[in-house]
Amino acid sequence: MNALYSLLFVFLLVLIPLFGVDAAHMRTFFGVCVPTTAFIIFLIGFVYKVIIWGRSAVPFRIPTTGGQFRSYDPELFKQNKLDCPQTGAQTFFRMALEVLAFRSLFRNTRVSLYQGKDYPVVAYKSSKWLWVFAITFHYSFFIIALRHLRLFLEPVPFFVNGLDFVDGLLQIGAPVMYLTNVGLVLGVLLLLGRRLVLPRINYISYVSDYFPLFLILAIALSGIYMRYYAKVDVIAIKELTMGLVTFSYTVPETIAAPFFVHVFLVSCLMVYFPFSKLMHMPGVFLSPTRNLPNDTRAKHHVNPWNDPNIKAHAYADYEKQFGVPMAEAGLPLDNPENGKAPAEEEA
Repeated sequence: MNALYSLLFVFLLVLIPLFGVDAAHMRTFFGVCVPTTAFIIFLIGFVYKVIIWGRSAVPFRIPTTGGQFRSYDPELFKQNKLDCPQTGAQTFFRMALEVLAFRSLFRNTRVSLYQGKDYPVVAYKSSKWLWVFAITFHYSFFIIALRHLRLFLEPVPFFVNGLDFVDGLLQIGAPVMYLTNVGLVLGVLLLLGRRLVLPRINYISYVSDYFPLFLILAIALSGIYMRYYAKVDVIAIKELTMGLVTFSYTVPETIAAPFFVHVFLVSCLMVYFPFSKLMHMPGVFLSPTRNLPNDTRAKHHVNPWNDPNIKAHAYADYEKQFGVPMAEAGLPLDNPENGKAPAEEEA
């Protein structure tokens, strides 16, 4: 039902610009007012969230680790510098692989429980398919966004033309089919199918999980429809987009309704972005579980919230105070003398 509600809501979003442009003739509203307002909301919301996260105190070192820490005998136990970084440089490379290659997702494993001959068996096996879908989707989306810069910049930067050439290198059909268009649609469909088909994933999926996938799919399909079927006036679209950038607003009459549907859906995504789970994009850079080196055993970190008037209680003092009950409970003591009762000491 959550998926159905999301799909229905996206369908209603498609109908709004169709009715507004064809029936109500609100071309300026959907061509200028909506995208401009959406971009302002996106920019303010994005910056506000990043500032709030950046100002949040992180009094403890809480990096997640999955490998050997640097030991006193490096030859005997070799440090895993990526899964357990101890320096800033090692943490930088860990972050770079996380952001650019989704390394933690690449190392994803699937756990299954099945009945063995005599007892249940827990099995772990590699699950790379999710990594393939995710990285295909994200990189396709990123490259498509960069390619669209040609509509907002004049002259068009060389790297945008380069991406356009490489993306259409296979030159399938006319106009050329972009590889990222196929990758984006396939990536969204596979990620969406995962939530619909797998019972455990479906059980924990809400409207907030389905809605952005259906919205991005609608954006991709509307863009593909414009390029290969509707054949919209690209020169007129360039005139409109350049007017948005230069604040000289103009909406040519030759622009067809499918363009306004596409722009309206993109605007909805921009408005939704800062208030959704999509903010994991900047969030990964501000996550203390990833961007901090794991050096708590090599370097003493003082909590900035500590009251300077409160004296630290070292373990040696703790053992002196509670040594007797610790010894009675069978706990090991650094100094066995602390486990003796006063009467035993006198005797």
